[in-house]
Amino acid sequence: MSRARDEEARAALRARQGAGARYDAETAPAADLLLARRGAAFFARQVVGLADAALAGPARTGGRSRAHVVAEVSLRARAMALALEGLREGRTPARRDWASEIDLAVTLPPRALRTLLQHCDVHLDVEFRDLPADLWSGEVALGTEGAVPAGSLPLRRARDLWTGALDLNHGAREADLPPRLRGG
Repeated sequence: MSRARDEEARAALRARQGAGARYDAETAPAADLLLARRGAAFFARQVVGLADAALAGPARTGGRSRAHVVAEVSLRARAMALALEGLREGRTPARRDWASEIDLAVTLPPRALRTLLQHCDVHLDVEFRDLPADLWSGEVALGTEGAVPAGSLPLRRARDLWTGALDLNHGAREADLPPRLRGG
């Protein structure tokens, strides 16, 4: 879709939903959020397309299983959501040992792992939507990376999702990635 068509679709949606709906702030990086949301849908389709037993199969890189990829993508979303929630509420989230949580998530039954992915995606999307306009220029503490601009998180999330789909080693191709994310 072109940027103009995306804007038209967004305006039509707002008109249909009416005054009670909540939307992204005007200062939010709309193109990056759209890329992340489309990536979430693409990644979810890849995960749903895997048979339960296939989650234990090998990922494309790193000697990991597909379940590891799903757990990592899920918990990176949770880390971003908690960081944005902390920014919105004026507090610094406690540092967490995500590596141990990933190791634990990998042991979840397939249905629970898929539910974790869905829950983390929804939580992050709600935090993106509810972040006030003035906080998109703020910084959040993101794991070992330290402080990063809040406005960079949607593009980071998009990269996580689209490359995660490739790492699942389940039919996603480099050509499936949006042009902006290819080769980088």
